[in-house]
Amino acid sequence: MVAGGAMLFGLKAVLVKLVYAHQVDYDSLVLLRALIATGVFLLWAAWRGALPAIRRAPPGTKLAALGVGALCYGLGSLLNFYALTLIDAGLERALLFAYPAMVVMAAAIITRRPPGPTVMAASLMTWAGVALAVGLFDRGTAGADLVGSACVLLTAATFATYFLVGERHLPRIGPVAFTTLALLGSAFVVCLWYFPTHRSWPAVPTAQGWALILTLSTVATVLPMLMIAEGIRRVGAVRGALVGTIGPPFTIGIAWLLLDERLSLSQLAGTALIVGGILVVELVRLRRPLAGS
Repeated sequence: MVAGGAMLFGLKAVLVKLVYAHQVDYDSLVLLRALIATGVFLLWAAWRGALPAIRRAPPGTKLAALGVGALCYGLGSLLNFYALTLIDAGLERALLFAYPAMVVMAAAIITRRPPGPTVMAASLMTWAGVALAVGLFDRGTAGADLVGSACVLLTAATFATYFLVGERHLPRIGPVAFTTLALLGSAFVVCLWYFPTHRSWPAVPTAQGWALILTLSTVATVLPMLMIAEGIRRVGAVRGALVGTIGPPFTIGIAWLLLDERLSLSQLAGTALIVGGILVVELVRLRRPLAGS
């Protein structure tokens, strides 16, 4: 379930590119995806009986879930979807996977306990992969990819924040209730950003565009959320994270098949370093807690 969820999440970037080909602008897509995904998840949460848990949750936990959802699924989505107007889907997925290295750095700062040499080396390997992937050593690609890559890395930072906040508050309310509040927070931010400047409902010119948006919002957003949550419940977060590293290679392959995207050798090498760094970090966490690694 974790592997399937990671691959469905990997489809997101490819589907976004396909939607853009149907003359749907990025801000309209962000709004429609947020509203559809939030509505579907609310229905599912009601069916699972999670709404009473939301009402009973401590106010601080509610605010944390709403706030981190606004940051990650709201602001993060705005940055991420904009980046996909600038860079390839495979590169976007690889750069998003820098967030475990960000979690390691943030945890070390918060706990004031630096990571061990193995984790530190793996984190440096991840950042070296990021540098290769964005073309910092290639003057021909750095200018073209740098803005989009910076947006994706900022998105990864919001994911890292979501992970750290969720780790503290999620046990108090449960994953379904926490995610529901997070999506509500994201929908609020996206609406607050969209309607003051557009003042009209977004238009989708084609039926194929609507079909792709619905697929993006459900099959590549809500369904993988549920699959990964259930998979992690069964095998644990660390093993789930290990399996989830299938995401970037899968996206690169699908983008090659459907979009004819081809990453350069340096970008492929960077992707390999990023995934390799994640694997090392998670294997260390599998053996002992992160704070003591």
